[in-house]
Amino acid sequence: MNCQIPISKVLRIIKERNLKVTLLGIGPMSTEVIYAGLELARELDFPLILIASRNQIDIKEFGGGYVNGWDQKEFRSAIDKMAEDVGFKGLLYKCRDHGGPWQRDKEKKGKLPPEEAMDIAKKSFLADMEAGFNLLHIDPTKDPHKRDTNLVIERTIELIEFLENERRKRGTSEIGYEVGTEDIQGGLTQNSVFKDFLSKLTTSLKKRNLPMPDFIVGQTGTLVKMTENVGDFSSYKAKELVSIAQKFGIGFKEHNADYLDKKILEGHPSIGITASNVAPEFGVAQTKAYLKLAEEAGDTRFISSFEEAVVKSNRWQKWLFKEDEGLTPEALARNKEKRYDVTETCGHYILEEPEVKESISNLFKRAFTFNPERFVRDSIKAAISNYVTAFNLKGLTSHLS
Repeated sequence: MNCQIPISKVLRIIKERNLKVTLLGIGPMSTEVIYAGLELARELDFPLILIASRNQIDIKEFGGGYVNGWDQKEFRSAIDKMAEDVGFKGLLYKCRDHGGPWQRDKEKKGKLPPEEAMDIAKKSFLADMEAGFNLLHIDPTKDPHKRDTNLVIERTIELIEFLENERRKRGTSEIGYEVGTEDIQGGLTQNSVFKDFLSKLTTSLKKRNLPMPDFIVGQTGTLVKMTENVGDFSSYKAKELVSIAQKFGIGFKEHNADYLDKKILEGHPSIGITASNVAPEFGVAQTKAYLKLAEEAGDTRFISSFEEAVVKSNRWQKWLFKEDEGLTPEALARNKEKRYDVTETCGHYILEEPEVKESISNLFKRAFTFNPERFVRDSIKAAISNYVTAFNLKGLTSHLS
C-alpha cells in the first residue's frame, strides 16, 4: 500500500509553501498508460493522480469499462499490483473523473429519467468510495432533459450529502470532491455564472455541515478534437476563474489540457491553475507506438486489422472535427488518410479486444525493435513527462513531506 495523505492536505501544503506547481491528472487509458505513469512518478518523484471516467471504469451492472472491463475494486487491485511491480511507493491517488448521472454515453443517449440516472450515479459513486477512491468529481451537468444551473447545484449537494452519510456509516477516511465542468453546455462559461455557482454551492454545503470541494472545474478555452486542441486557451480567462475560486478557498482545475502548446503549459503554475487533466493524448501515444512498430516491420496486416477494429467500434465519432461530423463508417473505410487519423485517435478503445491483443503480441514477435514492450511504454512516458516538466512537478513528493 502506498504512502498516502489526503489531496486536501497536499493542496494546503502547496499553498502554505507557495509552491508554483500544477498537479497532473492522468486518464488511465490502458494498463500500459498506468504502468508508464507509475514508473515515471517513481523516477521523477511526483504524486500520481489517476482520473477514471465512468466509460473507462464502472461497476459490472452498468457495463464495466473499456479499460480491461474493470470495475472499481478491480481497478484498485490492479493499480496496487502494478505499483508493487514497478516499486512505486510514493503518493498515489485513484480518482473519479466526471462521475454522476448521464455520464456513461449510453445513459445520455438513452435520455434516462432524472430519478433513474441519479440512482445509477449513487450506486456508481458508492462503489468508488468502497474501492477507496480518493477524489470524486461530482458532475450532474449532462442532463439531456433540462439545462439549469440551480438544478446542477441541487444534485451536486444531494450526491455529496449521500456520499458523506454513507462514508460516516462505514467510518471510512475522508474523500476529496471536485465540482463543476469544462463542458461549454454545462453552464459555467461566464465569470458571473461561475461565481454564482460557487457562492450558492458553498453556502448550501456549509448549512448542511458538508465538506467544501477541493477543486472547481472551469472552461479555460480548451477543446480536444482528434489529436489537436482546437480550443482557444485564454490566460486572462484562466486568471479570472482562478481568482474567483481562490476567494472561496477552492483550487481551480482545468480539463482537456491535451496537446496545448508547451509555453501555455509552462505558464499554468504561475497563473495559479491548481491541476489539469490529460487523458486521450496518452492513449494516442501508445497507439502511435504500435503503428510505428508495424510500419518499421512492414506489417501492413496489423495496420489494416487495427484500423478495421477502430472503425467498427464507432468510438471515433465524438472526436471528429466539425467539418467531418456525420461521417459514416463506410465513408471512413474508403478514406485511407482519415481512417489512419481516426485510428491514431481512438486506438486505445479497442486494445483489450482479444483479436487486437493477439495482433499486438504477434507484432512484438516481428518487430525490429529489440524490446518493443519497452518502446511502447517509453513512448507513453515521454508524453507524460512533457506535462511533469511544464508543471514543475519533479521532486514534488519530497517537498510535501
